[in-house]
Amino acid sequence: MELAHSLLLNEEALVQITEAKRPVFIFEWLRFLDKVLVAANKTDVKEKQKKLVEQLTGLISSSPGPPTRKLLAKNLAALYSIGDTFTVFQTLDKCNDIIKSKDDTAAYLPTKLAAVACVGAFYEKMGRMLGSSFPETVNNLLKSLKSAESQGRSEILMSLQKVLNGLGGAAASCHRDIYKNARSLLTDRSMAVRCAVAKCLLELQNEAVFMWTAELENVATLCFKALENSNYGVRVAVSKLLGTVMATALIPKQATVMRQNVRRATLEEVLELMATGFLRGGSGFLKSGGEMLKVGGSVNREVRVGVTQAYVVFVTTLGGQWLERNFATFLSHVLDLVSHPRATQTHVEAVYSRRCVSFILRATVGSLLGEKAQIAAAKDICQAIGKQMKAVEAVVNDANSENKSGAADVAASQHVMVCALQELGSLVQSLNATASPLIQEPSIGLLETVTSVLLHPSMAARLAAAWCLRCVAVALPFQLTPFLDRCAERLNNLKTSPEAVSGYSFAMAALLGGVHQCPLGIPHAKGKMVVSIAEDLLRTAAQNSRLSLQRTQAGWLLLGALMSLGPSVVRYHLPKMLLLWRNVFPRSLKELEAEKARGDSFTWQVTLEGRAGALCAMRSFVAHCPELLTEDVIRKLMTPIECAMTMMSHIPSVIKAHGAHLKASAAMVRLRLYDILALLPPKTYEGSFNALLRELVAEFTLTDNSANTTTSLLRSLCHYDDSVLLGSWLQETDHKSIEDQLQPNSASGSGALEHDPSSIYLRIPAGEAVPGPLPLGVSVIDASVALFGVVFPHVSYKHRLQMLDHFAECVKQAKGVRQQAVQLNIFTAVLSALKGLAENKSTLGPEEVRKSALTLVMGALDNPNPILRCAAGEALGRMAQVVGEATFIARMAQYSFDKLKSARDVVSRTGHSLALGCLHRYVGGIGSGQHLKTSVSILLALAQDGTSPEVQTWSLHSLALIVDSSGPMYRGYVEPTLSLVLTLLLTVPPSHTEVHQCLGRCLGAIITTVGPELQGNGVTISTIRSSCLVGCAITQDHSDSLVQAAAISCLQQLHMFAPRHVNLSSLVPSLCVHLCSSHLLLRRAAVACLRQLAQREAAEVCEYAMSLAKNAGDRENCGMNINPFVPGIGSRRDIHSQHQGVNITETGLEGVLFGMLDRETDRKLCSDIHDTLGHMLSSLAVENLSHWLMLCKDVLAASSDMSTTAPLGGGKDEESEKKDEMDDDTMFTTLGEEDKSKLSVAPRWATRVFAADCLCRVIMLCENANKAHFDLALARSAKLKNPKNDFLVLHLSDLIRMAFMAATDHSNQLRMAGLQALEDIIKKFASVPEPEFPGHVILEQYQANVGAALRPAFSQDTPSDITAKACQVCSTWIGSGVVSDLNDLRRVHHLLVSSLRVQAGKGSSSQLYRESATTMEKLAVLKAWAEVYVVAMKIKKEAETKPNRAIKNTNEDEEDFGAVDELPPDSLITLVQPELPTLSRLWLAVLKDYALLTLPSEFASQLPPDGGAFYTPETIDTARLHYRNSWAPILHAVALWLNSTGFNTSESTEEAAAAMPNSQKRATSIMLNQAPGTPPTTKSLPEINKDRMHLILGVSIQFLCSPRPEEPVEHVTSCLQALHTLLDSPCARIHIAEDQLLGVELLSVLHRLLLTWDPPSVQLLITGVVQQIVRAAQDYLQEKRNTLNEEDVKEKETCLVLGEGGESGGLVPGKSLVFAAMELLMFILVRHMPQLSTKMSDSPSHVSTKLQLSEESSRLVAATVTILSDLPSLCSPAGCMMILPTILFLITKVLKETAIKSVDNQVPPPVSAALQGIKTIVTLPVIKTDETQKQWTNLIRSTLASILEYSQPEASKPVLDENGCVNRFKNALNSCDPWVQAKCYQLLLSVFQHTNRALSTPYIHSLAPIMVEKLKAVERNRPNSNTELLAVQEGIKVLETLVALGEEKNRVQLLALLVPTLISYLLNENAFASASAASKDLHEFALQNLMHIGPLYPHAFKTVMGAAPELKIRLETAVRASQASKAKAAARQPPPTVHSAPTIKLKTSFF
Repeated sequence: MELAHSLLLNEEALVQITEAKRPVFIFEWLRFLDKVLVAANKTDVKEKQKKLVEQLTGLISSSPGPPTRKLLAKNLAALYSIGDTFTVFQTLDKCNDIIKSKDDTAAYLPTKLAAVACVGAFYEKMGRMLGSSFPETVNNLLKSLKSAESQGRSEILMSLQKVLNGLGGAAASCHRDIYKNARSLLTDRSMAVRCAVAKCLLELQNEAVFMWTAELENVATLCFKALENSNYGVRVAVSKLLGTVMATALIPKQATVMRQNVRRATLEEVLELMATGFLRGGSGFLKSGGEMLKVGGSVNREVRVGVTQAYVVFVTTLGGQWLERNFATFLSHVLDLVSHPRATQTHVEAVYSRRCVSFILRATVGSLLGEKAQIAAAKDICQAIGKQMKAVEAVVNDANSENKSGAADVAASQHVMVCALQELGSLVQSLNATASPLIQEPSIGLLETVTSVLLHPSMAARLAAAWCLRCVAVALPFQLTPFLDRCAERLNNLKTSPEAVSGYSFAMAALLGGVHQCPLGIPHAKGKMVVSIAEDLLRTAAQNSRLSLQRTQAGWLLLGALMSLGPSVVRYHLPKMLLLWRNVFPRSLKELEAEKARGDSFTWQVTLEGRAGALCAMRSFVAHCPELLTEDVIRKLMTPIECAMTMMSHIPSVIKAHGAHLKASAAMVRLRLYDILALLPPKTYEGSFNALLRELVAEFTLTDNSANTTTSLLRSLCHYDDSVLLGSWLQETDHKSIEDQLQPNSASGSGALEHDPSSIYLRIPAGEAVPGPLPLGVSVIDASVALFGVVFPHVSYKHRLQMLDHFAECVKQAKGVRQQAVQLNIFTAVLSALKGLAENKSTLGPEEVRKSALTLVMGALDNPNPILRCAAGEALGRMAQVVGEATFIARMAQYSFDKLKSARDVVSRTGHSLALGCLHRYVGGIGSGQHLKTSVSILLALAQDGTSPEVQTWSLHSLALIVDSSGPMYRGYVEPTLSLVLTLLLTVPPSHTEVHQCLGRCLGAIITTVGPELQGNGVTISTIRSSCLVGCAITQDHSDSLVQAAAISCLQQLHMFAPRHVNLSSLVPSLCVHLCSSHLLLRRAAVACLRQLAQREAAEVCEYAMSLAKNAGDRENCGMNINPFVPGIGSRRDIHSQHQGVNITETGLEGVLFGMLDRETDRKLCSDIHDTLGHMLSSLAVENLSHWLMLCKDVLAASSDMSTTAPLGGGKDEESEKKDEMDDDTMFTTLGEEDKSKLSVAPRWATRVFAADCLCRVIMLCENANKAHFDLALARSAKLKNPKNDFLVLHLSDLIRMAFMAATDHSNQLRMAGLQALEDIIKKFASVPEPEFPGHVILEQYQANVGAALRPAFSQDTPSDITAKACQVCSTWIGSGVVSDLNDLRRVHHLLVSSLRVQAGKGSSSQLYRESATTMEKLAVLKAWAEVYVVAMKIKKEAETKPNRAIKNTNEDEEDFGAVDELPPDSLITLVQPELPTLSRLWLAVLKDYALLTLPSEFASQLPPDGGAFYTPETIDTARLHYRNSWAPILHAVALWLNSTGFNTSESTEEAAAAMPNSQKRATSIMLNQAPGTPPTTKSLPEINKDRMHLILGVSIQFLCSPRPEEPVEHVTSCLQALHTLLDSPCARIHIAEDQLLGVELLSVLHRLLLTWDPPSVQLLITGVVQQIVRAAQDYLQEKRNTLNEEDVKEKETCLVLGEGGESGGLVPGKSLVFAAMELLMFILVRHMPQLSTKMSDSPSHVSTKLQLSEESSRLVAATVTILSDLPSLCSPAGCMMILPTILFLITKVLKETAIKSVDNQVPPPVSAALQGIKTIVTLPVIKTDETQKQWTNLIRSTLASILEYSQPEASKPVLDENGCVNRFKNALNSCDPWVQAKCYQLLLSVFQHTNRALSTPYIHSLAPIMVEKLKAVERNRPNSNTELLAVQEGIKVLETLVALGEEKNRVQLLALLVPTLISYLLNENAFASASAASKDLHEFALQNLMHIGPLYPHAFKTVMGAAPELKIRLETAVRASQASKAKAAARQPPPTVHSAPTIKLKTSFF
């Protein structure tokens, strides 16, 4: 392939390769040329142009295939437009000659087509340059058009289209000719030709004025004719033409037209024309009235669907603004369509027409209008409904005047109502909460209007109104409860009107069905209300025969709807329901017989309806409450169900007796019965299988049914991949809802609510807007088929055989159309049964069953109906899967092989080739491996059958299945398959799109099979890879969207396996173009591919997409309209086109994707777009911050527009008024500018929510990126260095603005997202300082915004979830410490206070939502307060611990917080203080509730029967979640509160009770463990405290035992902090120490927690809690010892045994606190210092290195060591000796490992802790008994020895004696490090001062001389640094001490050492000025000391001074100088001496 990459065709290489590969080689060269020509140097091209032209024109006559000719033409045209144009006319003539040629053979055809393609390409590229020759060319093309076959016709039409495009207006002289010739082909046999004509005419109408003036009606008629018997592609193309022509006729495009004074069509005329198509009959145009009534009078469905699409194109072309201005007219026109008698001849037709009209409205109003315009449209629809309803009421009230037309009007009005109400519902639902103005504005009266329709005489209209109400309630959940109440009230008031009973019950059922979409639900009591209404209706049904039917239906409908509320509601009504169900059915056969005897036809109808209703309610119960289905309940349900089954067999006789009108009711009963049985386990009704199967089989074999009804399930049971054969990909188009009407099965696509009213409360199937159950006849068959599949696997083999034989018999008996219907139903049932068998993993049965099944299936493989063949293939595959025996599979495969070898007819070849594919699909590669070779060879042969595209399609499809299922086993056949695929791609005509789709599938399957190998560089792999790439290139260039989609998925696979070889620079732009395709599948494929690319290479993707925007200007969009269906493919002057190619602006691909989110409704597509944007965001946002923030801001800014009432800012209204008065000319010139605004709608709320989420993600990404994002000073300096840098903090005002916009929007979801963003911003930026105002933070300036964003969330009508979120934000804001001024904080604080007041006193009077919503809100408020209190206490504690604050009133009561003046005056605590009494009470209530709710289910009986303080028993499950979210901060707050009040507050119950509303009285009484109603027994304070302790410890231990991994870490930390705080208070300490097991339990829980939670913060907290527990135990033991000591001073012995270990010293694991603590601490130590574990250090791989611990680790280790050293104090002496060795070993080991000298001489925390610990242990006051004394001394000695050993640099082992120590000191004194010297001096000081002189004397003797020497030396070498100075100072101190220690007689000698040394440190005046700072300090220090020594020892001082006069002089000078300087600067005081800290810091707390 590489040889093909040259500018000229490499002819030598071409000759050498085989014949078969030449076309591929040529294609590859043309591909290369196509890329190179654009980029090549012009001169190079001109040099080689002649040769190139020769080569290219030579290729024209080498009969190139379709893709080759397309590229060839493109290259030739490009070559001429780049190089010289001398020879272009010669080439044109050559082409024309070829076209004129009379040779009509098939072999010559490709050459002709290539010539045609070249002509088109020339004109498209060069246009008017070739102007002179165009009449001849056009005539030539038109002439050959007449005689050409279909391929030629479509190619010529495509060329003509290009000629027109290139020449524009210049071709005017040929327009009429082209029009005349083309229009007759609009009804061509070949669909491809029809498409081509439509596109050609579309191009023509850009310039040909006559098409949309004089010829307008003819064009319309032509289009209608073209739509008859059309396929989807034709409908799309023709509707595009029709819609565009109509739009142009209404508003012509060019101003030139205006000057010709052409008469413009009016809107009425245009719409009238379209309507004729919509209501059109057979082929004749609207005939006279007489003929219309004949059979041919039915509307042609294809025409109607096509015209429906044309309406959408028409409006889309005119744009959103036009629709806004003319909506009322358009609406009334469209609604008139559906009220026309021709549109509603039968009920099914009426439903079809309704669906078409709904489609028109949805596609225009739903996507073209922005949210404001949609609200206006909703108003118009409301008015239309109101108008209709008035008319209807007039007719109904005027009943006596017997006007026939009135009744007809009412019947027609129902369809208008349905369309209008459905659109209204859809609009409101899509607007969601943004629709609130519609409801709140009384002038619109939306609710009154809609509820008035509930009384419409027609059921369809009533149901539609109910549905519309449901939509409104789901969009605005606060309306749900009021609606329900209103309906209930009206239902009670209007009980006597049948319509009212029916309508209002529909509405209530619909509303109940909507509850599951409203997270906040409805109050529990509404369930009771519904039950009582329903019971009442059922009870009174028999009283009045006029109402019996309606009341019965309504009662059961309401009960069915009630079930959809789920188990939590239904549980309470279940017994009553079971009773009702039992009573509806006869108890016994006898009763049934009696019934049959006495009933008349009306009672039977009511009875049947009632039983159908009861069964429907049961089914709803089983579907929605599976948790309640215990065996007992199922048994009770079975009683009525079995009665129903018995009754079924008696129904036919009843129908015979009372008339056929009962058939529908009987069918309804059957439907309900089948539905419920399908949901129950088949085991429960095994006994009734026989009767049931008889019914089912009769049902779908149409035994008693004269109509040929077919099931709708077949497509869904066939495999999704078979869509290409079934055409079911139409389900995946934007036109799905109308295209369904054209499917072959019965009543397909005619779903409507009135077919099954119960669907109004059921969940809507995914992907549908409105539930549309199919007509009863079809639904029953569907249900029977589904149930057959469930039951079949449980039936005995004997019965299976009987049924299968019966099926064969049925097929035989039936003839013609009926046979097809029966066969379809039977096959669906068989497939359903086989699927059931596979799911149950059971087998089909013995030989005879298989045989019978096989005969049935094989018979259908050669059925002429493709759907049946498909089903038969599928069934065969599933049978092979179920039987699973190799011989059986071999037999089936062999049968198909033989058939295929002999058969010549299309039908059996297609059927059997599919059979092979299905066998492989279901048995997999291994099971069918031995047939692989034969299958592949046969299918490859069939695929080459060029005579039948159908055979090619089916065989290629099967081949793709085989490749897919064989996996690696297929590797050997890859090359031949690939070469076949390429050959076919290059030769099969493009009009056979199915073949190309299958080729694409094959290609994809091959790529997957080869898989990761594709990365390799071997010869074979390279060839395979390049073949795949060529294949992808050909399919990408195909005109059909589905083929392009297949190409994209192939490239996606390739990119996955071999990313280097996929060229993104061409792929990405083509994907971007497809984003605007009109074909959903193509858009889906493009987005899915982008999603995958963005995951790996987001930056490249965005870059290439932007290149598309840059090139758009250069190549004037011609390359961008690759897709023929893109609206506006026409000329580039076509300003009406909606998306001209792709509109990528400076926002790039991201902008386009955001825009798509507003237009797209497909779930899969939207989720892929979300993912793509997510990937792009995570890899690009941090680098291009401003770009992404702008994107989000632009999207979110739409919300601020919404809130203003004037449309798009003020002043637009007058403008639009003026616009209507403007004269035409100016109007058309302005259209162009308006176009930009016309394209896009303001982002809708869902997109804005997504943008707000993106904002939060950007913040999170920045957090992980660079510190500067959250530091203003850093960010500014970095920005100065490089202006390209961009940091989040620089955009803070934007962030706040966006969060504010979102948080104050109409849409609730957006408000939630906005508050979340606000919380994130506060958390991340709270501590960022403001560089310009030190001491302030940067968020302070935004406090007004924060307050304003939060205020609306606390208003009365805000939903609970938003208020809850806002509370969270409030507490974050208050706690963040951003605002320090209390007055500023009060704004936000006030919100919390008010909500607390509301919560504390909130009754349940005005409840809109479920009780748990109130729970959520109350808990959120309490949690917020708890968080604020925790922060306030923290601030208070920090303020108290500041050392400089002398606390005056320590003697006051602890409870008093100290007078307020100690705290900073504006401390937060002052805000919380007033609320504490209420808060603490409520907090304790919450904890009590939480404790009860976390009990395991087996203790459910212990829960209080009427709920807790904040939850009701009904909503217990949802309440649990809210408690789980908020208990932790509350626990912490309670602990702080109890600690701060020292447990001294008992609740005076009477006050508490008085202050609370009833619900909480109950709660308090529960809280204090009383039965509600008993007088409060006052508990003593200790008892209350004990309860509180148990509560808190219980909650903590329960949680810490096993926090779920998804728990936020904050909960764990809160819980641990709470424990820590609690154990600060003496009361709690006593409690935990008294019961030792409590402590042990806590420790073991903490140990477990350590094992599972890694964060250091958690581990530090845990050590803190452990320390508290150990301290508590220490205090308690001390107390005990003290009391003992007081009592029996005589008996010292007993005292010794106190503490753990007793006399023996043994510790019992599990009971011993010390053991538990040691276990836990050991774990921490080994975790952070693995070298401590002997296992580790003894292992051979262990290398001992001193690791520098991280800061957190070292703090942890320090804390651990401290606790370790506290443990011995908990033991008796024996116990102490037991644990000491371990503890000392660990401590010394830690000391050894962590004692690393740091640069700044800081002592690491573990070191000081270890030394401190050893000190604690050495000074233990344990009374040493004789036995332990010796052991103890040895231990301590060896410890100290090993410490000394560690510090010895050499390896020699020192002996622990004075010598060793003295050497140590000598080494240290001689150290060159001044710091070591200083420390050494300090230590010597303490040694010399030791009270025991015998110890200190040897040291003094040996070390003092060295010291004196060292200090003397300083004179020559003065100190240069502070450290050195410090060393000298310390040394002098030691000398001074020695002087003091010496006896009086030696004093003079000692001073003689000291004084001269000091004086030698003094400087003379000259030297002083120039000396260094340290030197000066030394001078000052010496002077001070001398002044101090003199007075101390006056006598000796004098003696010394006298002996040395020179010293005296020096001293005096210094003193004088010093006094002089003091006098000069009285203020300048000498620096105080530096007191160095001693080595061993006595740290008391490490936290």
